[in-house]
Amino acid sequence: MECIYPKSEIPHYSLFILVRFFELELELTGSMKQRILLYLVLLCLPNLVIGQQTINGSIMHDGLTRTYILYVPASYSASTPAPLVLNYHGYSSTAGEQMLYGDFRPIADTAGFLLVCPMGTPDLFGINHWNVGWGASNVDDVSFTEALIDALALEYNINTDRVYSTGMSNGGFMSYKLACELSDRIAAIASVTGTMNLGQFNSCNPEHPMPVMEIHGTADQTVPYNGANWIESTEDVVNFWADFNNCENPPIINTVPDINTTDGTTVQHFRYVNGDAGTEVEHFKILEGEHCWPGSIFNFPGTNYDINASVEIWRFFSKYDINGLLYTTGTNQQLVESEAVQIYPNPSNSFLTVAFETPETREFQLTNAQGVVFLSGLSTSDILELDVHQLAGGIYFLKIGNQTYKVLKTL
Repeated sequence: MECIYPKSEIPHYSLFILVRFFELELELTGSMKQRILLYLVLLCLPNLVIGQQTINGSIMHDGLTRTYILYVPASYSASTPAPLVLNYHGYSSTAGEQMLYGDFRPIADTAGFLLVCPMGTPDLFGINHWNVGWGASNVDDVSFTEALIDALALEYNINTDRVYSTGMSNGGFMSYKLACELSDRIAAIASVTGTMNLGQFNSCNPEHPMPVMEIHGTADQTVPYNGANWIESTEDVVNFWADFNNCENPPIINTVPDINTTDGTTVQHFRYVNGDAGTEVEHFKILEGEHCWPGSIFNFPGTNYDINASVEIWRFFSKYDINGLLYTTGTNQQLVESEAVQIYPNPSNSFLTVAFETPETREFQLTNAQGVVFLSGLSTSDILELDVHQLAGGIYFLKIGNQTYKVLKTL
């Protein structure tokens, strides 16, 4: 079963589909009271999106009123420049649905970046979209993105060297388009189930090395992993960016631990390293994964739960500004993961997996902000698993050697 409906059918993660998906579950297990409660909750989803730190905004661009949803974490301070993450919805979806489906808000709360989900416009078929050159629109979404960045920078203290783009499906296509055509404003991109149009390589020439992450399922029937007569294959796209950045090839390949053995999928992780300005290209190949956002709270069939796409994307983004790999020093840098260590899923409510490039003896310690030690010991392999089931929700600090990493325990 696909997680996304074909373009000619019902939008895959519209509220209608969410209602029907859960309704089918309740037809088997729930009462009428539960069914009514569910509808009330889902009807309130738009209001839940508009929380204390969430703002519905709009700008005028090319004669159109363009809207967006902005999430400002409590940790934001006007005295400190904050990174900005653009998160684009898929074809037929909305900004509000993407805020929930590809959720970065818990990560923004601890990492301190601003998160904006722009809203697309109806194409010639009346379906919400991003104009990435499919011929059903004349809207200029690249210049809209530039105008949106400028508008937000007037109201908030944004680090304009640390603006990143990601998105689902059509939103992934849009992120690649920005990498090609707005590289002077975009530091790095990530795509989930998106790719590039056939022949787009020929017109893509960013102004700086571009860090790229692609997350894609091999069983994706909407944007096929192996490409089609209108799109490039996932592996060709990954290789294009690795070549553009002059990364080492072949890549480093690791198998991600199969921590969820019931989702029917596994993950291979490809890293093309040592590119110009320290850039890398990463690819998570979701074996038997469908057109889904890994780690999403909406458990559509074909969704992988060995990784959390939002967590992996921010881990990747956090290493770069528009000039390449960050080489800054100080307390903040100690909280950015080094390239030799991966921690996932983060946030977590059960287990934290720490993956190292090589096995060796390392001392670790997990503490809270007051320095109380909850877990400690020695790791001797390239994988360390920490059971955080019993810990209270909140922010913790994992010290490994002389590096410290911020982790979030959820309830």
